[in-house]
Amino acid sequence: MKLIDLHCDTLWKLLQCEREREKDTDLKENNFCISIPQMQKAGTLVQFFACFTYLPSAPGGYEECYEDVLRMIKILRRECGRYSEELALACSYGDVRKNEENGKVSAVLTVEEGGIVNGKMERLTKLYQEGVRLLTPIWNYENCFGYPNSRDERVMSRGLKPFGKEALAFAGELGMIVDVSHASDGVFWDIMDCVKGPVVASHSNCRTVCSHPRNLTDAMIRRLSEAGGIAGLNFYGLFLSGTRVSGIDAMTAHIKHMLDAGGSEFPAIGTDFDGFDGMEHEDIPKTEDMERLWDGLKLAGIRESQLDRIFRKNAERVLKRASRS
Repeated sequence: MKLIDLHCDTLWKLLQCEREREKDTDLKENNFCISIPQMQKAGTLVQFFACFTYLPSAPGGYEECYEDVLRMIKILRRECGRYSEELALACSYGDVRKNEENGKVSAVLTVEEGGIVNGKMERLTKLYQEGVRLLTPIWNYENCFGYPNSRDERVMSRGLKPFGKEALAFAGELGMIVDVSHASDGVFWDIMDCVKGPVVASHSNCRTVCSHPRNLTDAMIRRLSEAGGIAGLNFYGLFLSGTRVSGIDAMTAHIKHMLDAGGSEFPAIGTDFDGFDGMEHEDIPKTEDMERLWDGLKLAGIRESQLDRIFRKNAERVLKRASRS
């Protein structure tokens, strides 16, 4: 089994540890959902590491959040240097291949919460130069790009702002993968219309299976699949079943629906590890336990050739395409 995980928030946790001067906590030794030994046990080929920022905790607003993103980029680069025999930054599919040949896990940088761009187009170029290869333009707040998912139909229908359309078209031209997770329905459709490069839902499930606004409708799944996009299965219980239980049965239901609505090249993995807590039960609490999902899906009748697509090949195809953009 080889794994590509499209989303985790482990860098955010490492930033908090750095601020609290927990010097013994790093990417190799920690009590998080993801660590280097755990990734090695899971057969992780590529881990996408999100630079996530939480606006309510930033007195300086998005300018402070932007500085936090730069700090998280430095943290990942430091960890890649410290554990260079086991982990390496990947900025292209060629890097992923090289790292695999050398027995290393590839780390791909992403930004979750495009508000940190703060209307400054040059920041996209800066982030790309720093190694960021995927951008989640919206989190849970309105920002310079557009509007978030919401139970308020008025918010949910709103799309990209003029800056958002221009900036995301530019991000795609740079070679960034654009991520529709967290976006309003209106933003989703605008992204599909204005972005020419790869588009994914890095950590989103199916609204037909669980009617949370963070999940994708069948129409979205079909449109994303037709464009060559993928969706990473999110392990958060509220997006799986609307409960505080993160179970394999619900994960299986979402994967099967992704296959039915989007086809064999659509489902992928986007755990959201280290990005949620408060679960009453988790069948797969850490990345070292990922084989349980493989086994559960296999028991549900999904063939190994399809499992290879879900765990690795579908995401690998998007990485290849992004590297050519």
